[in-house]
Amino acid sequence: MTTSPQGRPQGRPQGRPEGHPQRWLILGVICLAQLTVLLDNTVLNVAIPSLTRELGAATSDIQWMINAYSLVQSGLLLTAGSAADRYGRKKMLVAGLALFGTGSLVAGLAGSTGQLIAARAGMGVGGALLMTTTLAVAMQIFTPEERPRAIGVWAAVNSLGFAVGPLLGGFMLNHFWWGAIFLINLPVAALGLVAVAALVPESKNPRGDRPDLFGALLSTIGMSSLVFAIISGPSHGWTSGRVLLSAAVALVVLCLFAYWESRIPYPMLDLHFFSNRRFTGAVAGAVLIAFGMGGSLFLLTQHLQFVLGYGPLEAGLRTAPLALTIVAFNFTGLSARWTAKLGTPVAIGLGMVLMSAGLVAIATLADQGYPGTLLGLLLIGAGGAVASPAMAHAIMSAIPVEKAGSGAGVNGTVAEFGSGLGVAVLGAVLNSRFAAGISVAASSLPAALAAAGSAREKGRISDAFSAGLETSLLVGALAVLLGGLLAAALLRRAERADSQMAVAR
Repeated sequence: MTTSPQGRPQGRPQGRPEGHPQRWLILGVICLAQLTVLLDNTVLNVAIPSLTRELGAATSDIQWMINAYSLVQSGLLLTAGSAADRYGRKKMLVAGLALFGTGSLVAGLAGSTGQLIAARAGMGVGGALLMTTTLAVAMQIFTPEERPRAIGVWAAVNSLGFAVGPLLGGFMLNHFWWGAIFLINLPVAALGLVAVAALVPESKNPRGDRPDLFGALLSTIGMSSLVFAIISGPSHGWTSGRVLLSAAVALVVLCLFAYWESRIPYPMLDLHFFSNRRFTGAVAGAVLIAFGMGGSLFLLTQHLQFVLGYGPLEAGLRTAPLALTIVAFNFTGLSARWTAKLGTPVAIGLGMVLMSAGLVAIATLADQGYPGTLLGLLLIGAGGAVASPAMAHAIMSAIPVEKAGSGAGVNGTVAEFGSGLGVAVLGAVLNSRFAAGISVAASSLPAALAAAGSAREKGRISDAFSAGLETSLLVGALAVLLGGLLAAALLRRAERADSQMAVAR
């Protein structure tokens, strides 16, 4: 029996020493469930023009269609992970698929923007359950030696959704009405439900800790308020009343959450995990990698469409090499072999150096055409294929296996937080540099180009946008590089401390 950092018994690990006999088939099933969520989010971005035209949606409506899902999912990730540990990961996986499928049906048949926004919020509940339980189940059915490769496949599916989503969305919208992008989730969710019921074993924390309902309420309010502040900042101004109020609520409630979790005997999130250097290093690296990559890729899609002149489908095709590189490295097991050979600290450091170099390549070469962008995407893909799964595995392995749901909740939360913050901050850097370089008053590149009086002025506006993009990407590259160095250093110190303790025994 193991003990927690504060000395409480944790119970016997639940992971099967020999692994589940159908573990790779089960991994395929849970990755299918994961892919459903990821595809839906990327497809929605392609459908924005259709929703604006056919539903008469205003800009604020579109923002809420996207943000309602993000707010609910981000706010519930920690709670969903804790619930999976307590009540059963299979049960929560089934519930997530059922909620996501029901929300998709309501969204596909929605007759107004209000109905669609409400359906997206419901889908966010299902998405939170799926994002946490899929990774937690993988930790239960694989042996410790196989987990890095399994997590690599799980991470590669995330990238596959990023690549395939815009392509699938473009195809569906060319042949069907906008509701089809939601209804296509139904057969996938139904297949997932049957497969999960038949194949996935039930697992949960054998200790049966009492539910931390107050902690769940505090974490949901705190994280939702924080994400709302980050989302609202770029459009309403970082010093606006709504942003400052929601940020203040987030700060107060999350501090209260931390105090509450440190005082109760059965916390939803054991704060002693943060005293583990391996856990802290991986979390710090994950936040910075999500910050740099989430913001940079968001800006890159704008560059491909607004500056290089590609349509949404063409832009999606030209960003696909990044995701396909990650898929190739992880599905072949190459990234897992590299991590095993180099060690986790070196693998994470090397991966994030490659990603940082890719961002620098795009920043300095993107204005010369697509080949420079392609080089950057391939470097980012190779680095991400190694660093991201190693980071997720470091987070999950620093937490007792019976708390796998909570670990998955932390992993998902830091990714959502880092990505949202990256989009907001790097977008603000771009807008600041862009506004300083143009002579017309406009809040976006299309608006500035529409207000331009001559071709020469339009050229200067495009150059100003490119300059702002370059600065933003370089800031993102610096964040990723610092994240790699910090995570590698903390993980190396943790390994040395473990080695010294092993020798002392």
